[in-house]
Amino acid sequence: MGDIARELQHEEDTESMLDGIVHAALELVPHAAEASVSLITGSRTIESRAASSDLPRRVDALQSETGQGPCLDASYEKRVVSVPDLSTDERWPEFSRQAFQLGARSMLSFQLFVDGDHLGALNLFGNDAGVFDAESERIGALVAAHAAVAVAGSRQVSQLTQALDTRDLIGQAKGILMERFKITAQQAFLLLSRASSELNIKLHVVAEQLTVSGEMAEKG
Repeated sequence: MGDIARELQHEEDTESMLDGIVHAALELVPHAAEASVSLITGSRTIESRAASSDLPRRVDALQSETGQGPCLDASYEKRVVSVPDLSTDERWPEFSRQAFQLGARSMLSFQLFVDGDHLGALNLFGNDAGVFDAESERIGALVAAHAAVAVAGSRQVSQLTQALDTRDLIGQAKGILMERFKITAQQAFLLLSRASSELNIKLHVVAEQLTVSGEMAEKG
């Protein structure tokens, strides 16, 4: 269990890491037959970013449509939401009825992270009602906690990678201008900055257009 976060952080990209969270949950949580990692935006729109089958994806879509369900409650209000029996649960009448018709019988939802208007949750599905016990909830919470660490680390790494890519792009653009106009690095940067300001577009976009097309961006 202690290696989960480290193993997940070694995944090459975010999607692989989310798939790893789903796999770990199915391997470790007693009675978990299906699993998904869902991302929720400020508009309460839910998107399955990793899922073990079509059922979790359809349940996520249903929660988006009805605006209710355990994934939303776990993400916005509680860290863990248990649904022992969807056929009798009365907390989300419309969701529970339709989720049961889709084939869902019982669920556990765990909050993964909250980052402004973006939230994440781990959802587990049981094949029958009442299959999830205290041990399922305890281990599920541990998996979610380790997964949250990995997600946070991945997002930080992604931000760093993006920053480095942007820096390299601007460096390439400066090099093109320095060679073309026989100017210094500082003068090249000023040219890029001026174009960014005059066109009201981000500096890295100006740099990208220059490196791709060989021409500076101009007003349309």
